[in-house]
Amino acid sequence: MKKFVIVIAAAAAAVSVLSSCAAGTYKKGDRMPEVTSAQIDTISYALGMYYGRMLKETPMGEINLAQVWNGFNDMINDQETILEEDELMLRIQSYIRDRMAYVAERSLEEGNEFLAANREKEGVVETESGLQYIIDVEGDGLSPEGADTVEVNYEGRLLDGTVFDSSYERGESVSFPLNRVIEGWSEGMTYIKEGGKIRLFVPSDLGYGMRGAGPIPGNSVLIFDVELIRVGKVAPEEDK
Repeated sequence: MKKFVIVIAAAAAAVSVLSSCAAGTYKKGDRMPEVTSAQIDTISYALGMYYGRMLKETPMGEINLAQVWNGFNDMINDQETILEEDELMLRIQSYIRDRMAYVAERSLEEGNEFLAANREKEGVVETESGLQYIIDVEGDGLSPEGADTVEVNYEGRLLDGTVFDSSYERGESVSFPLNRVIEGWSEGMTYIKEGGKIRLFVPSDLGYGMRGAGPIPGNSVLIFDVELIRVGKVAPEEDK
């Protein structure tokens, strides 16, 4: 749902900015005298990129791009449309809700199958909560707990290998309180010490649950490779 809200908000913001321009609405042949055809081509391509990115980031699954063009063309040229304009958002929202529910159901089945097979693999430990992990390097420094701050490098991916977040790609480590992250992280990091490396297999109920988050579909099992660089201990009276 968060992803959908972000996309719709971006679309609304774009429409607001474009519609508030004093230059008026789109009209073929209406250009400022000093604007060249090359500039028109560039801004037209930019608009195509913008709406293409918006469409790509919306969780629609498969769509018919020819029909996207037909709808765009009919609207921009004031042609008769198949749908009434007041139907548009209802149609889109309803389809996205159905699509997200379908993906979440499929993710739950795939995740359960993965975890059932994974727990039988050599080196995999499963805890009472359902978290699974493999310790690559135990480390030899402090071990975090409670509200301690951890500095880490990490990569998070889905079961299909899609990387949804990586401090390695950003080229810098990240620090955060251990009690401000998903439960799978809060628990998993306590099993290693500074200098340690761990692979976490996080069930959806210890991650982002059925709602998902951003590029993470609902009910997704998440795999994290985490390197614990440093632990910032919190004084007992501060650990709330």
